[in-house]
Amino acid sequence: MNSSPRIVVVGAGAIGGITAALLKKGGRDVTLVCKHQEIATLAAGRGLRITGVKGSFSVPLHAVAAIEELSGFYDIALIATKAYDMPAAARLLLPFLTPDAMVLSLQNGICTDALATVVGKERTVGCVIGWGATMHVPGELEMTSTGEFIIGRIQGDQSALAPVREALSCVVETVVSDDILAELYSKLIVNSCITSLGAICGLRLGVMMKRKQARKIFLGVIAEAMAVAKAMNLKVPPFGGKLDYEKLMRGNHAWDRFRRHLTIRIVGLKYKNLKSSSLQSLERGRPTEIDYFNGYIANKGNALGVLCPVNRRLTAMVKEIEGHKRSIKEENLFDPVFRKL
Repeated sequence: MNSSPRIVVVGAGAIGGITAALLKKGGRDVTLVCKHQEIATLAAGRGLRITGVKGSFSVPLHAVAAIEELSGFYDIALIATKAYDMPAAARLLLPFLTPDAMVLSLQNGICTDALATVVGKERTVGCVIGWGATMHVPGELEMTSTGEFIIGRIQGDQSALAPVREALSCVVETVVSDDILAELYSKLIVNSCITSLGAICGLRLGVMMKRKQARKIFLGVIAEAMAVAKAMNLKVPPFGGKLDYEKLMRGNHAWDRFRRHLTIRIVGLKYKNLKSSSLQSLERGRPTEIDYFNGYIANKGNALGVLCPVNRRLTAMVKEIEGHKRSIKEENLFDPVFRKL
């Protein structure tokens, strides 16, 4: 890889746009693929306007409206699209990648399997995003919290990621993991709890976690996910260094059950205004990424002989809502599958 790698970021939403802007601000050779010509024109002209925890500033940068408009070859590709758009973006990137290029999946959920199918395992890099961002309007992005990137190759020597880590350190602290799947899975679990439950009942996290039935489903998702992890021989680290799933699910006495529900209530209080990303997608008439959340857990479970009725039912219900065959309502929490919890 070049000592000064060429970088392409695909996706000008909150994460992709801020990442590209801070890479450019840090002196990196970066091109942003924006999907829409008006956003590309804005980014290359007055620049992306960034606000939030790292201050307020504008960053003009080289931008194009489509991957096909790229030229030359890139050493690092960051794909920050929705999960369901990622494989197509990766295929379009192939002619523009150097032989030893590293391709990072910046999606929520676990997309490394799908990415590796397109670009090869040796090029595939998983990435956990530990910081927050929101897009107010196209081109105006807010970094809402600090955190880190955790990156890791799914196959090959992690030392090859040194140039990637150095580049991404312009954005936030970046850590290389020897077990990126475990790190991704840890975030997947909490996302699978919050995003799917919010999608089926329409409640924000604080109100939702006041409902005992919602907490039962939340814990049901975790229990199945951890059973699948065990079958995968995956040691799941605590999410954010704090939410220890293994410790949370330990024991089945009355005190253990009380402790679990109390922990989930505290999470709800801390992030009471959090609105499910899948719920937001449904409200905009867009598909969700459920196949890469609960669907991933259910499908892995099926392949490994682990029953995952809660995750499978949540996946099916969200798809029914996408297909306008089910409405978003609190009564969905009392589906027959969930009443057994």
